[in-house]
Amino acid sequence: MPIRAVVYTSEAASDIAASPPDQTGGKLCEIVDDAARFNRDAGVTGVLLFDGERFVQYLEGPEDGLQVAYSRVLGASNHSGLIELQRGRVGQRRLPFWPMRWLHVEPTELRRVASADWTGFVQREGTGASTSATGMELLRALVEPYAAAL
Repeated sequence: MPIRAVVYTSEAASDIAASPPDQTGGKLCEIVDDAARFNRDAGVTGVLLFDGERFVQYLEGPEDGLQVAYSRVLGASNHSGLIELQRGRVGQRRLPFWPMRWLHVEPTELRRVASADWTGFVQREGTGASTSATGMELLRALVEPYAAAL
């Protein structure tokens, strides 16, 4: 079954942005826990990067599961100004680690990921932190330290 992916950026709702970005048990944790439960059943995996004001989220999975999960994202009131950066087929899962997890990142890191080239979800070997890194490479570089701890 082909794996599809979508990545977008958006602005956090004021009640989420007002909370400390590293808090546990707050509204953002509730949202992510709910998404993880749903995604597990839908076969979707992903990660949500949060800098305290903005999100970048990457989701991947089978087309039907991804479509339903992304529909939930599009209808959510916990963010606004959603800009889809890329959507399409990926050869294999790139982030199979979690049904959903959020990671706090610095604003400069989030801007760099959001403004990178996401065309085709390209990921070359060994270029994760270079200035010419693709969006997928930058995302992997941010996620891998957390995935290695599994």
